Amino acid sequence: MSPKELSYIEDALGHESFMKTQCTEAAQNLQDPDLKAYAQQLVQKHDQIFSNLYHLI
Repeated sequence: MSPKELSYIEDALGHESFMKTQCTEAAQNLQDPDLKAYAQQLVQKHDQIFSNLYHLI
């Protein structure tokens, strides 16, 4: 893997980590049960994407 490709993966990991944090915070603050459940699904989705990207390294 080239240094540039590694840099792209590191950036993507950072973005996924940020999105997971934002969705977690939203899920904690939402009152509507449907929106809360959707935000929790997004947390799981971003966690899975992060894991997949991490295993590329």
